[in-house]
Amino acid sequence: MRARASSPLPWLGGLLALYLLVPIFAFLGRLAGGAHAAPGLGAALSTSLVTATVSAAAVAVLGTPLAYLLARSRGVFSRVLVALVALPLALPALMSGVLLLYVVGPFTVAGELFDGKLTDTRTAIVLAQVFVAAPFLIIVARAAFAAIDPALEDVAATLGLGRLARFARVAVWAALPGVAAGIVLTWLRAFSEFGATVILAYHPFSLPVYTFVQFDETGLPATMLPIALALLVALMILLVVQVPAPRRRGTMPPMIAPVSVSPCQPVTLDFSLARQLGSFSLRVAHRSTSPWLALMGPSGAGKTQTLRLLAGLAPMNPGGHVQAGDRVLHALPPERRGIGYVPQQPALLPRRTVWRQVTLGPHVNPGLAAWWIECLGLSGLEDRYPEELSGGQSKRVALARALAAEPRVLLLDEPFSGLDAPVRDRLCRELRRLQHELGLSTVTVTHDPEEAALLADEIVVIDKGRVLQAGPREEVFNAPASPQVAALLGIVNAHRGVVTASGRILAGQTEIWAHTGDLPSGADVVWCVRPECLSLSTNGRYRGVVQECLDLGSVRELTLLLHGSVQLTARTNDRPVCRIDQIVGLDIGPDDVRVWPA
Repeated sequence: MRARASSPLPWLGGLLALYLLVPIFAFLGRLAGGAHAAPGLGAALSTSLVTATVSAAAVAVLGTPLAYLLARSRGVFSRVLVALVALPLALPALMSGVLLLYVVGPFTVAGELFDGKLTDTRTAIVLAQVFVAAPFLIIVARAAFAAIDPALEDVAATLGLGRLARFARVAVWAALPGVAAGIVLTWLRAFSEFGATVILAYHPFSLPVYTFVQFDETGLPATMLPIALALLVALMILLVVQVPAPRRRGTMPPMIAPVSVSPCQPVTLDFSLARQLGSFSLRVAHRSTSPWLALMGPSGAGKTQTLRLLAGLAPMNPGGHVQAGDRVLHALPPERRGIGYVPQQPALLPRRTVWRQVTLGPHVNPGLAAWWIECLGLSGLEDRYPEELSGGQSKRVALARALAAEPRVLLLDEPFSGLDAPVRDRLCRELRRLQHELGLSTVTVTHDPEEAALLADEIVVIDKGRVLQAGPREEVFNAPASPQVAALLGIVNAHRGVVTASGRILAGQTEIWAHTGDLPSGADVVWCVRPECLSLSTNGRYRGVVQECLDLGSVRELTLLLHGSVQLTARTNDRPVCRIDQIVGLDIGPDDVRVWPA
């Protein structure tokens, strides 16, 4: 309480709240003394209620798609259009009414076409209300659509939903609170509209025009009852919309029996992808021989963009192609490619239960969805909402949702990032089991070499939009094509040296035995060796000083310094008793040393 009292924020906010409330309380105090009768008030209230509702409905039907398109559009034209549709907010309402007279007045083409019935009618009131109130919905809904995670619509496309279905079932649903707020603001603005209405339709009286007439003819006492009704209606609307909508439970049909998935023949991918994104150029091509492929590379290398091009979620430069087995995909939209997609984040729709998430695809077999829920350990969670799930559960829901659509190929963008080690290991091995048991073809993006080794038989290493190396897992891991590839594969023991003779490299003061091939003596080289290939031996060829010894649970990691010049990391399953500064023997097989010209 003392902290709040010392802060100026409550006082600043309180001053504005006081200013807004004082006139209302002053009015209520005057109203308690009695109000004059107001003939015709019921008809005016009815006119305002009906026209505001019609206006809000029209703006909702027409303005929601417009807000969605403006949120998805980029460029000068989009920004100019946003400014133009918001202009009525900056204009005095009276001027808006005058502008409308140029379009629907009695002597315009539209006015003559409708025999002058576009003014001084309820239709005219609706026209005035729509013009003045529509920007409220468009601006609020556009902001809500812009805040949606783009991955939601990407996932929906790969599940088989077309453009209209993605808008109606995903975008509108995700932005529903913002769209609903915009509709309420539009209704309230339409209900209170006066300036444009009094120009376009003085008769029949809407409630604001009726109040103005009463004030003009009789004075303040005659306005008390209309104002009281307007306050009551507005307060009721504002209170009702703040009541939380009840959540539906029990959305999974109770009698659905799981239908198991039959194993299928996995397919391999053949693709050549190209896209220009500003200064970033992506050129990735590969013909896989295995149905289990992994993409590795640093952040910003183009891995996620590669997945999006494979799925058809981004436009590809002419001349590229994507083929899964014998089926050509690059000419098909994403909803017809039969490619599943699991993004980095689960991208679960808000306010939808697990069951409704998994059955989002239009052609999902409920029995198959139930089987995947059971298979992935989600039984009993069907009625939970996204915020009621743990990170691992959310990842499994995203995986079940993609698999329930029966994709020919599943794209996984760092599917286990952000999970703790036991959960990540369990999910990774579970996916590996599904790959082999069901013939599930996958392309996995990962930074983790161990994850890539477990989930893929073929590795593609990418950096700066280009393929650095591609091939079978053993070949890529055991024979990196360059020091850069070795670093991306997590091989930490990389050093510079000079070839002194055939099969020998001088690194600092240490002579390393290796296969140097045709490299001449005196050639500068870079060499590396995997930590697992270093073995401790009492009679080892090399001698190293222990600088650090870490117990990592399943393995022990040692940092060794050879002849005071070359630092190497060794990982071993043995449990050697090592002390800091202890001298130990070390063996490095020449076949395990990879050498490149510097």
